[in-house]
Amino acid sequence: MATGRTHRPATRSRGIPEATVARLPLYLRALTALSERSVPTVSSEELAAAAGVNSAKLRKDFSYLGSYGTRGVGYDVEYLVYQISRELGLTQDWPVVIVGIGNLGAALANYGGFASRGFRVAALIDADPAMAGKPVAGIAVQHTDELESIISDNGVSIGVIATPAGAAQQVCERLVAAGVTSILNFAPTVLSVPDGVDVRKVDLSIELQILAFHEQRKAGEEAAQDAAQAGATAPAPARASRVLPDAATPATAGAGPATGAATAPVASADVRDNQGPDGDVPAVMPA
Repeated sequence: MATGRTHRPATRSRGIPEATVARLPLYLRALTALSERSVPTVSSEELAAAAGVNSAKLRKDFSYLGSYGTRGVGYDVEYLVYQISRELGLTQDWPVVIVGIGNLGAALANYGGFASRGFRVAALIDADPAMAGKPVAGIAVQHTDELESIISDNGVSIGVIATPAGAAQQVCERLVAAGVTSILNFAPTVLSVPDGVDVRKVDLSIELQILAFHEQRKAGEEAAQDAAQAGATAPAPARASRVLPDAATPATAGAGPATGAATAPVASADVRDNQGPDGDVPAVMPA
């Protein structure tokens, strides 16, 4: 069987956009589930819903693969599984090394999905001498002193870094110098790599922080809705009416001393604020 060092996927040379490449595993996962249920064909709408995208985007993505489906029938599930697997390079063997066999590294080593998806864990590597020789997931852990020879002997082109952040860059540089050209980084740090080396970063703390942001926003929206509903059901406050004092009623406010009517002393701020241009209180008070 071919190894990852001698065969590279053809997606870039065929001009498939990176966004489409990122969605292909989603389609493959949905198609694999359909295949396991012996579903022969699937419509673009059904597959798009299973993959979490819209059907127009799915049809556009599949056009890059040269697969357009059959009107009224849909897509052949098994053929699409083969097409996408081939495009992703999963029809060949990809040996992988995992560096850093702590809790996370051990969990990755025990993950059963590697083999079924075209990846073979060729070696487990750790810097702790006490770990050397210990079996994890049926594979004996090897010391980092052997990293270069392990990569060369197994034709490894994909490395997984699950070390503490402080050791990740040094491990990365050794992997690259030994011939690794693709790295999956679980360490909580940004790696610096030369051109031609692909890095995919998986930071669980960042993903949790993003989820916390969305939870906080949802809580804020719910609080705002509750406040709006409470305001809508509360009785409206009574509107205070403005009453003129007896000495400044509209009937007498404009009368002067010649009529014998009582003049209106300016006794309140309301009266002063609403006087007309000649000092008289207007006949109709503003509401």
